[in-house]
Formats: sequence, C-alpha cells, structure tokens
Amino acid sequence: MSATSPSPVPSFRSRIGRDARSGYYAAPQRFRLHLALSCPSCLQIAVTHGLLGLGGTLPVTLLPSLPDAPDGGHLALRPLYEASSHLHPGPAAAPVLSDNWTGTIVSTHTPDILRDLTRRFGGHGPDLYPRGAEKAIDSIGRLCEQGITASAQSAGQFDGDPAARANGLAALLRALDTLERRLTSREHVVGGELTLADVKVWATLVQLDTVHRHHLDAAAVHRITEHPRVWAYARQLTAHPAFGPHLDLPGIARRHHAHCRGAEAAGAAVQIVDWMAYVSREVPAPVRQPS
Repeated sequence: MSATSPSPVPSFRSRIGRDARSGYYAAPQRFRLHLALSCPSCLQIAVTHGLLGLGGTLPVTLLPSLPDAPDGGHLALRPLYEASSHLHPGPAAAPVLSDNWTGTIVSTHTPDILRDLTRRFGGHGPDLYPRGAEKAIDSIGRLCEQGITASAQSAGQFDGDPAARANGLAALLRALDTLERRLTSREHVVGGELTLADVKVWATLVQLDTVHRHHLDAAAVHRITEHPRVWAYARQLTAHPAFGPHLDLPGIARRHHAHCRGAEAAGAAVQIVDWMAYVSREVPAPVRQPS
C-alpha cells in the first residue's frame, strides 16, 4: 500500500433534524465533535466548523494525531462507542459527532456531518452547501476521492503492475487538469463563494503533497506541479484563518509513517507547497482547545 490504510466504514449515520420533533435537533452545546487533525476527514470538519464560527455552539475535542488503541482506534472514544453499540466490534475511530444529552454517537460519516454543520448550525455563517449546487459540490467530492486520492495511491504502488501505476498517474493528472480549468475563470471550484467543495479540494491537496507524494517519482511530482492555478489556490486557502491553522503537519507525518506499507520514492524530496509559510497567525478557538 502506497499511503495510509483506508478509512473504516462509518458505523453511525444518524442526522441532525430541524426542530424538537426530530430525535436529534440542533441546540447550543448539545453536540460535540471529536477530531484528530492528522486525519483528512477530521481536517475537513475542523475547517468547516471554523468557517461557520461554531466555537461557541458546538465544542470540539481534539484527539491525538495517532490512534492509541491496539485496534487502531482512540481510547478516549471507546466509552462513546460502547454506549452507542454494545460490544462494538470495530475500532473507536474519529471523526465522531456525539450527543452530550444521551452520551451516545450521532454520526461518524463525514459527508453527513459536514452537511448537518452547514444546514443545521450554519445559519449565521457562509452557505457552504447552497441549494441548487449540491450535485456540483458532490461531483467535486468524487473527483477528489477517485480522481486524486485513489489515483495517487495507484500511481505510488511501486511493487505493483507498471501499467496500473501509469494509469493511476494519468488519472491523477486528468483530475488536476479538471481543477486547473475550473480555476481559470473563478476563485473557487463551485460558484463564486467558498463551499464544501473548496474544503474537500484543499484537504485532498494537503494529503497529495504531504502523504501521497512520498511514493511518487520525481518526474511524476514535477508533472503534478504543472498546475499553477491549483497550487496557488491551495496556498490562498491555507492563508485563510479557518484553513491553515488547523494543519497538523507533524501529526500527518506520524500518521503516514505509522500506517505506510510502501517505500519512499524520489518525489519525497520535492515538496510542492511550503504549507506553514502561508498559515495565518489568527488561530481559531478549536485549535487551541485541549483534547
């Protein structure tokens, strides 16, 4: 395997409702997020939480960058998992959206959590999942998952079929080409304002540079860098106070090395973005909150 192990299948997929008639409805301080910022899914949720200004409404507990349980889960989350599913068979994995009133888990499914943050808690923040743009935003999400992340993993399989590696790199470059074209005439990948699509793309580009690049040869990394608008966009978002301060680059490195099954390639020495050079000093409250 060229990079980190795949994320576990979500175990809990309840949703936040509109009002008190719903089993779970949005109320200040009722819910809590449990996030490890080294995890790309958790990173997306942390950025969205920051963009929506939910620090006073929805608390965040930060978890260690590396899971500390023998099964690959977080020991701190085990009581929540056990309370929600007796003898839960899998790891107590992050992200988790929990209900303080019942002491149980609402959801571990990142797309649902992101949409509920935006639709149920985001009344005073930007509309990150605007009605009418859902298909476009979800399409960008698939482009990131399949065209960038999965393709980069295939391209970095140096113990696999050379043809599969070449096909993976070609698919990765096509996905980056698509983003490059979209950013030719717009500041954001969908519409004129920040959306969940931008959050997804940014977190995916962070992973591409800090994780998957280590398993690509130098020529492949050079071709990846030949998308100037994409990487300028990544740097611009990193400078936003809701994005860059959530980066845990040492934690990402530790997580990668703990789960990596592949050898480093020449591309490991060719960093694409100096991420910390663009991080705003305006640190959001969730980053400062102790775990």
